[in-house]
Amino acid sequence: MKATDLRQKSTNELKETLTSLLRDQLKLRLSKQGDGEFTQNHKFKVVRRSIARVLTIMTAKKKEGNA
Repeated sequence: MKATDLRQKSTNELKETLTSLLRDQLKLRLSKQGDGEFTQNHKFKVVRRSIARVLTIMTAKKKEGNA
């Protein structure tokens, strides 16, 4: 997910994206916990960084609205 794509989304769309990413993160954690062999460790990093990217853009939009 690129930051330029996220900047074009509205606040509601960003909230939906954030909710979806948090669900993905939970599913990854549960699947790692459930079975002994989990081979997709790189997805944790990707999802975590995507969540941070969305939160950063949401904060920037909030500051633009107040300015």
